[in-house]
Amino acid sequence: MIRKRLRYTLAALAALICTLALTGCHGSRGLAEFSVPEEFDASRSYEITFWAKNDTNKTQTDIYKQAIAGFQELYPNITVNLRLYTDYGRIYNDVITNIATNTTPNVCITYPDHIATYLTGINTVAPLDDLFRDEKYGLGGSEVRFSAPALSEIIPQFLEECSFDGHYYAVPYMRSTEACYVNKTYVEALGYTLPDTLTWDFIWEVADAAAAQDSSGNYLLNGQKVMIPFLYKSTDNMMIQMLKQKEAGYSTAEGEILLFNDTSRELLETIAEHTEKGSFSTFKISSYPANFLNAGQCVFAIDSTAGATWMGTDAPLVDISEDAIVDFETAVMPVPQFDPQHPQMISQGPSVCIFNKEDPQEVLASWLFTQYLLTNDVQIAYAETEGYVPVTSRAQSSAEYQDYLSRCGEDNDHYYDVKIKATQLLLNNVDNTFVTPVFNGSASLRDAAGQLIENVVKSIRRHETVDDAYMDSLFEDVTSLYRLDQRSSSAGGRRELGSLPATAVFLIALLCAAWVLILIYLGAGFLRKNIILRKKK
Repeated sequence: MIRKRLRYTLAALAALICTLALTGCHGSRGLAEFSVPEEFDASRSYEITFWAKNDTNKTQTDIYKQAIAGFQELYPNITVNLRLYTDYGRIYNDVITNIATNTTPNVCITYPDHIATYLTGINTVAPLDDLFRDEKYGLGGSEVRFSAPALSEIIPQFLEECSFDGHYYAVPYMRSTEACYVNKTYVEALGYTLPDTLTWDFIWEVADAAAAQDSSGNYLLNGQKVMIPFLYKSTDNMMIQMLKQKEAGYSTAEGEILLFNDTSRELLETIAEHTEKGSFSTFKISSYPANFLNAGQCVFAIDSTAGATWMGTDAPLVDISEDAIVDFETAVMPVPQFDPQHPQMISQGPSVCIFNKEDPQEVLASWLFTQYLLTNDVQIAYAETEGYVPVTSRAQSSAEYQDYLSRCGEDNDHYYDVKIKATQLLLNNVDNTFVTPVFNGSASLRDAAGQLIENVVKSIRRHETVDDAYMDSLFEDVTSLYRLDQRSSSAGGRRELGSLPATAVFLIALLCAAWVLILIYLGAGFLRKNIILRKKK
């Protein structure tokens, strides 16, 4: 009797662990589709979580805190808890883990590529279409307690990136693009004059000239032992922009992978050629472009306009010692082009999504806070910390923001000229920006684009042969590494989320252990029974 009870107990335990494991892997069966409540219940108290990213910039942190304080004065029944991250990748990983346990944040600063993966859960992220247009609580709605922008006041090119799978799943928070920060002093010392628009041919030619060394291994341009003439921060953006400028394939909106094409091969061969000459390297291989630029060890440093405060002789933020900084004139230019008459540059920057919850009122409270992040006070204050651009025409055209732009170079802190020039660069080129298609797996595709360049540069530095056979192998390896061969080419095709969360792995291991114990117990009982029967015989 005792053995029988023990057997039932173990079986029940296994079933319970199995249930928990399945919950840990897949979360609940899904939330109900969100619909906007007719009225916001202001008699209740709400507590929402806001996950945000900053670059260890105290000013940005203070802006978040001020935004929360200002919002809570208007909505004292909504408490906003801020959780800061220093890396978007960490936010992404934590969200994926929390989807499995239904503990996602309420409001999250993230990227649309990441949101597309979040959507693999059923109704995980709240669609915003109805919220945008709701008369009472939508953008600029009659019941909103602050001056929120109207939908028409969000810059269309910035809003476009937040639309995929037939819905808007985010609002843009800040926007940036990439800029080429140029040591103009060095360019002219080499006998060149900066053109109105940088071209790839010009960049490569000057970079090759800057790589010249004397017999002792000193670079002729700077007299130092170190020189990386051309240094790129985000190689994923590099490959994506080059392909766009060449009108070559990258992906379709339906998620078809077009990256591995003949144009990609040609671009990688060119990169290999100039890497071999000592003209080019990447952030992942060498380190931050700003550090080399400011030390007089780089001619062309490409990084986000949001990184402008790190660039130049008088940069307010630096990572190298003051005595290592070299005096030079910094030019801020758009990224190099293949066709200067039709420039193409990527639009990037964080967006804000809202996670669905069982309580629609909680989602509505989250939406009200999200709208507050689009007000002039928040948009202008945050944009002025880096080379970001506000995402609303209301903020961009405001007297306060226009005054800020007009005071370019007034000091080397708030009005630092390189920062404001980087901002102006994007404002002048909004119509020349583009966004990449967003789908489940687009984040992996982006990583793969950069990995192609990283691998080629590493191989050249290791003196490996980069030929057709190498390219064939590279394409296969990167396809496998990012599981791009597992993607469906059709819209709605699903790809795995990646590694299972630790909780799910633990529960599965526990489940396996329980079944092993059950089998051992049943096996032992079977053997014992057979032994008893034989003895009776």
